[in-house]
Amino acid sequence: MADSLSYKIIKEHLVEGELEEGSEIGLLINQTLTQDATGTMAYLQFEALGIAKVKTELSVSYVDHNTLQTGFENADDHRYLQAAAAKYGVWFSRPGNGICHQVHLERFGAPGKTLLGADSHTPTAGGLGMLGIGAGGLDVAVAMAGSPFYMTMPEVLKVNLRGSLAPWVGAKDLILEVLRRLSVKGGVGKIIEYGGPGIKDLSVPERATITNMGAELGATSSIFPSDEVTKRFLEAQGRADAWRPLEADRGAGYDQEITVELNKLEPLAAMPHSPDAVKPIREIPSLKVDQVAVGSCTNGSYRDLKLVAEILKGKVVHPQVSLVVAPGSRQVGITLAGESVLENLLASGARLLESACGPCIGMGQAPPSGGVSVRTFNRNFAGRSGTADAQVYLTGPAAAAATAWKGVLTDPRELGDFPRITDRERPVIDDRMLIEPPADGSKVEIMRGPNIKPLKLNEPLAETIKAGVVIIVGDNITTDHILPGGSRVLPLRSNVEALSEYVFSALDSGFAERARQYRSGLIVAGDNYGQGSSREHAALVPMFLGIKIVLARSFARIHRANLVNFGILPLVFCDPGDYEKLSPGDELVLEKAGEQLEEETVYLERVGDGARIAAHHHLTPRQAEIIKAGGMLNYAGPGQ
Repeated sequence: MADSLSYKIIKEHLVEGELEEGSEIGLLINQTLTQDATGTMAYLQFEALGIAKVKTELSVSYVDHNTLQTGFENADDHRYLQAAAAKYGVWFSRPGNGICHQVHLERFGAPGKTLLGADSHTPTAGGLGMLGIGAGGLDVAVAMAGSPFYMTMPEVLKVNLRGSLAPWVGAKDLILEVLRRLSVKGGVGKIIEYGGPGIKDLSVPERATITNMGAELGATSSIFPSDEVTKRFLEAQGRADAWRPLEADRGAGYDQEITVELNKLEPLAAMPHSPDAVKPIREIPSLKVDQVAVGSCTNGSYRDLKLVAEILKGKVVHPQVSLVVAPGSRQVGITLAGESVLENLLASGARLLESACGPCIGMGQAPPSGGVSVRTFNRNFAGRSGTADAQVYLTGPAAAAATAWKGVLTDPRELGDFPRITDRERPVIDDRMLIEPPADGSKVEIMRGPNIKPLKLNEPLAETIKAGVVIIVGDNITTDHILPGGSRVLPLRSNVEALSEYVFSALDSGFAERARQYRSGLIVAGDNYGQGSSREHAALVPMFLGIKIVLARSFARIHRANLVNFGILPLVFCDPGDYEKLSPGDELVLEKAGEQLEEETVYLERVGDGARIAAHHHLTPRQAEIIKAGGMLNYAGPGQ
């Protein structure tokens, strides 16, 4: 049987279940990845499982999100993470070493391996032919403990690439075109597999830009074949032994296919406030810009930043524009420094940031009030930048550089001849900011600062759930809406009680207080509830506030899994029209909850008029048991 690349890797790692669309499968996980916004909670959860040392081939703890140290909280978390890594057998990437996805691509990723990361952009590793999957931190903790990762067997959508990209058109424009066609919901339940003759001219960093933003499609993962391009990249990294050729079989079947003619693409931009609101830049009316930000795990590579520097060489950034640049990794930064590229950027007026996520997650560099920011990042959700009324546009680095110079959103083709950018044969490799764990970490002492609070476990599923509707929200609610990021909130990720004050704060400042009053609450939502970041706190903290059920028209994959992990019952309206029949303050009762979960459909009754709402839970038998136990830690903890 001819298999797709995705099926080949899944087959190699399948430990439970059958390769049947829609069924639950368990995969062996080779590598895991955490970062400091998710990592502290993930390692607290790992400790709660009672395991002495990680059981994966490789696990890495990165510090790249909470690097803005305005108080003691982030520094305390970093100290905890470094000690936990040493104690439990995990590599530690120090602050300043770079963004997890870029560094993992450079130093650890391997074709054909599985990578589970507590970050939604973990599929960046698919640029190397690796199956990278984003998940909540608890799923990653369980995988580090040696258990399989469970997911629904995905469909595979093939994107056939033909031709070559024209000058001034880049990988960012390709993925924006895919987003324009498929939407932020188009990848849900799918792996996006790229192939065709057009891939041969795409470098690994360009491929990684594309697989990174597969997360914005809602995809389970995105992946490219491992070919001679991959081999050259790994050789340049001094890791030739990690390479293996890997591609789909000739004649492999796919659930869906689309074709992109690369030579027909043009510079594109995602309009506020969604990555799929895509238009050609030439069609966007003249737009004055206040800020340009270049970098992130999407476009922080050597070639991306060198292109920006070449465009701005001998020029000065427009006087009304603030330009900030962040190399994706320390390797990129020191390689560019050796070629005077950073000198050219600084001479242009660019402000050089550390190799970290920074403004991409609202950690500094918020635009001015009502400002327009053009960014090479992957998300432009309202308020994510740190400024509630900012208008954020997503472009490739060429358009960003042209815009920084001109002061208005600019199609880079207006600049004339495309500068010739060549890849360096070998980057500067310096792994001194990576700390390998000791052979025996059992004597390592872990210090916990006052902001690191003990875990709160959920209670087992009650026989009868009577829950008040605390809030009703619309479609495409992101985890940023549920629990914001930014410099004020992110440092509280290891302090659930303090974090609880911010749940839905951008939409409804009274949510937390009402949830406490109800004690047993319910959230009603539209389609694609929980899209975006994998932050499990968007499930953990509502659980802390007493949320028992989320009733939605549909869910984003990672958030639904996180709800299950924390014992919150995710239900989908059988009749989407029932969404319109509910109001805040309604009380719904789920009788004989455990018994009802034995069937696919459950029924909730509204107190007062007895109106019934039918809903599907779509839980596998294993997930139903997790819900009954009150969450994954109760289900899989010590002694289970």
